[in-house]
Amino acid sequence: MVVGQKRTFFARLVAALGFVCGLVGLSAGLTDQMWKLGAIGWFTGGGLLLLIALFLLMDGAFSFRRTQVIVAEAQAVPRF
Repeated sequence: MVVGQKRTFFARLVAALGFVCGLVGLSAGLTDQMWKLGAIGWFTGGGLLLLIALFLLMDGAFSFRRTQVIVAEAQAVPRF
C-alpha cells in the first residue's frame, strides 16, 4: 500500500461523517425540533470532524511527499 493512502482514506471517511453531522445539525435547526444534542451540538461535531479530516489529509500528503523526496535523494546519490 502506498504511504499515506490509508490516512487519506480515513480522512475522506471522517470528512463524509462530518458532512452528515453538519446536515443533521442543519436539519435539526431548520425544523425547530428538540434533538438530544441540539442543532449546535450536531453542527459543532460535524465541524470538528471536518477539522480532524483536514489534519489527517495533510498528514497523509506530507508523509507521501516525504517518501518521494527520500526516494529521489537515494537515486541521485552516486554510489562508489
